[in-house]
Amino acid sequence: MSNTLQTISPIDGSVYVERSFANKDDIQMALEKASSAQQAWKKTPLAERKAICSRATDAFVAKKDEIAHEITWQMGRPIGSAAGEVAGTEERARKMIELADQGLATIKIADKPGFDRWIQREPVGVVFVIAPWNYPYLTAINAVLPAILAGNCVIIKHSAQTPLCAERLVEAFKAAGLPEGVFEYLHLTHADTETIIKDERINYVAFTGSVPGGEMVEKAVAGRFIGIGLELGGKDPAYVRADANLASAVDTTMDGAFYNSGQSCCGIERVYVHESIYDDYVKQAVEWVNQLKLGRSDNPETTLGPLVRSSAADFVRAQTNEAIKQGAVPQITADDPLDKAGSTYLSPQILTEVNHNMRVMTEESFGPVVGIQKVSSDEEAIKLMNDSEFGLTASIFTTDIDKGVELGQLIDTGTFFINRCDYLDPDLAWTGVKNSGHGCTLSVMGYESLTRPKSFHIKTEL
Repeated sequence: MSNTLQTISPIDGSVYVERSFANKDDIQMALEKASSAQQAWKKTPLAERKAICSRATDAFVAKKDEIAHEITWQMGRPIGSAAGEVAGTEERARKMIELADQGLATIKIADKPGFDRWIQREPVGVVFVIAPWNYPYLTAINAVLPAILAGNCVIIKHSAQTPLCAERLVEAFKAAGLPEGVFEYLHLTHADTETIIKDERINYVAFTGSVPGGEMVEKAVAGRFIGIGLELGGKDPAYVRADANLASAVDTTMDGAFYNSGQSCCGIERVYVHESIYDDYVKQAVEWVNQLKLGRSDNPETTLGPLVRSSAADFVRAQTNEAIKQGAVPQITADDPLDKAGSTYLSPQILTEVNHNMRVMTEESFGPVVGIQKVSSDEEAIKLMNDSEFGLTASIFTTDIDKGVELGQLIDTGTFFINRCDYLDPDLAWTGVKNSGHGCTLSVMGYESLTRPKSFHIKTEL
């Protein structure tokens, strides 16, 4: 195996980044530095940790233009929307800094004569963050920043598709005055990633990626009795009820399906529409999608960029073509010359006459295709929404909020939306059920997995 990491840009197939993989000495040094630094870092007052994290956020945002350009070339997001990731990362960082006092607060137990009792939050130690390419900063910051605020040290391994993201994050924290060893990055092979997970100096693993990747993490930590957070795949559904605001539902669901070329774990991948408005919904959805402009990500006019690699695009092509052979009806004419076998560029597609015998309605697509299925009742819609191995988010579009909440109680999902989708509110817990993973980031609850409770039971009267 080569000892060099190469990032192939999906824009033109060029080598955009080239780095050496960390060698055994690099890995051991990073682990030792993190383990040693953590003892002093956990004693640093929370106010000082918050100040450093705030300055790091400032330093990160100050380079938003360069960062947006790098995102575009590394993973293919259109330049017109790449800067949005910087803004979202800042929002989450600021919110977790704001919530740190509450999330890390000591729990004082009710008075008991002759005793003083409390529970405090202790850092777990060294946190290993394995971050993906599709939202390389948004996903990483969910674990990195609260881990550091909680008094942990962090080693981050980013996807080989987005190695500059790890470098930029560490650079921002070092510019903010973070002590050496508290936050470091390593460019790693899969084998070395697994070796680090098994190392006794790692106390928690935060992984975002595929279901097979999550299985690898679980196997690697087996018998170590450490915590893991797994944010895995999704096949997120939306249900458009008969009473929905149709124009808003179309705009929101289609944006949720095709933003980032459909490469979002919580993007809309299947839509169920009540039969009374089905035809109008499909007509407006087709009009919406036909306005997308497929093209190079560095072109400001592009609204639909390439997929991250040609194999990903070919997978979606195969899934779509298989559904069509099974009876699905394509609603979009895919005649763009950029869209051809072996290309990263893939035209958007809406499929109707779909059902759950088709992979496109049950298997994660992670591309610019969405199936729209007609339903006759709320009961049918809920049954189909729950008919999935995944459970990350689900959305219902309705003007009857009380009924929507009632239906939301019946859906197996980590986050439930009404009249919106594909958004992480940092005040709310981000979590999944079934094969979408387990664990929690964001909100005050996001601090729980990155700390451990320590009880103090003091007898004051002898």
